[in-house]
Amino acid sequence: MPKMKTKRGAAKRFRVRPGGSIKRGQA
Repeated sequence: MPKMKTKRGAAKRFRVRPGGSIKRGQA
């Protein structure tokens, strides 16, 4: 996947968990 801010652009499609793991919105 393209390089993007995990706390900005990805935050819209991915859910940033407090643990640091990113859960993909698309299964």
